[in-house]
Amino acid sequence: MNEEQRYADGMAVRREVLGDAHVDRATARADEFTADFQEMITRYAWGGIWTRPGLDRRTRSCITLTALVAHGHLDELAMHVRAARRNGLTREEIKEVLLQTAIYCGVPAANSAFAVAQRVLAEESEE
Repeated sequence: MNEEQRYADGMAVRREVLGDAHVDRATARADEFTADFQEMITRYAWGGIWTRPGLDRRTRSCITLTALVAHGHLDELAMHVRAARRNGLTREEIKEVLLQTAIYCGVPAANSAFAVAQRVLAEESEE
């Protein structure tokens, strides 16, 4: 696969997983300083990893949620809770992922993650 195709595939997956509105905001905010970063994550994270056939998107979402909890990246966690729902995870499955993180990432990290997920899922219910 050439780099142009990897970018195009990555952008397609990024839009499917995160939603057009989120991707449009992220790319619109890109400037001379951040444009290379936006291109890199589209090409390598979304086009190089999320497009691989070895795991389905539901599984990739579970892994991503866990990694974000482990590292305390709560802003990214909110975005990926929404993505996990787009990828077919139920509220119950997200809860189970977060319960598992309590054991392997720590109760304080899971406590913060539950607060973020609760907010995101409540917003989803309001929509």
